[in-house]
Amino acid sequence: MDLLLEAVVTGVLLGCFYAAVSIGLSVSFGLLDVPQVAHPAFLVMASYGVFFLNDTYDIDPLLSGVLITPLLFVFGLLAYRLYYETFERRGTDAAVRGIAFFFGVAFIIEVLLIMYFGVDQHSVSASYIGRSWRFGGMRIPLRLMVAFGVATGLTLLLSVYLSRTFMGRAIRAVAQDEEAVRLMGANPVHIKQWAFGIATAVLGVAGALLIIVSPVDPTLDRAYIGRTFCVVVMAGLGSMTGTLIAAIILGVAETIVLTLFGASWAPAISFALLLGVLAVRPQGLLGRR
Repeated sequence: MDLLLEAVVTGVLLGCFYAAVSIGLSVSFGLLDVPQVAHPAFLVMASYGVFFLNDTYDIDPLLSGVLITPLLFVFGLLAYRLYYETFERRGTDAAVRGIAFFFGVAFIIEVLLIMYFGVDQHSVSASYIGRSWRFGGMRIPLRLMVAFGVATGLTLLLSVYLSRTFMGRAIRAVAQDEEAVRLMGANPVHIKQWAFGIATAVLGVAGALLIIVSPVDPTLDRAYIGRTFCVVVMAGLGSMTGTLIAAIILGVAETIVLTLFGASWAPAISFALLLGVLAVRPQGLLGRR
């Protein structure tokens, strides 16, 4: 019973980490309908940026993630503009061709990371990495508690931004009716470009959490592409709160399956949960009908 309770607690913390690495995709794919399959590759690239600053200048990983956020924002602006001019502007098969485009971007990022950093795993150093917090009979890794706090704050911050600021409401308006936004005199392309920049910028902090939780290598994006899309679709496209809830459900389910049945069954649980949720609620947990 204690082992199962520890698995649930660890699963909640792990789920918050999954929310942090998925919330940017909830904006780019959930709100903007951009087939951002390169999202995990951007995430791993951000982790290597954090590693570089930590290894070279001994900067705390979380602070490193914040420092690279402006660079990732600009990178996101440029990436969306290239996608728009090449595919979305033409309108024909934009989604299908966009998937090929972002797969190509992901492959280029992976190759560049291998060429510069090699194929070995890399990790960062910080006072909270490798330490645990004991509560009763449970032993909880401090790095997961850090991920829990940061992911919860990131979700809340992005939710407030999208619901309380002018640009945030404009982003939601574009997601609901792009033509109406255009008739009101706003430029939907500029709004979507800004939103895609934000979706990429949050990967600075998410990438820091990724390398704090476990070592990274250039091919790690393949392990997260299924998880992140499952979380976003299961949550209900574009729902920040739903992303957090869906990620926690996935994290708890994975740790319970890992504890009871072994590691070989854990990777399949995300798709099993996705199919189960969509069978009951096709719009996702907090998606609109």
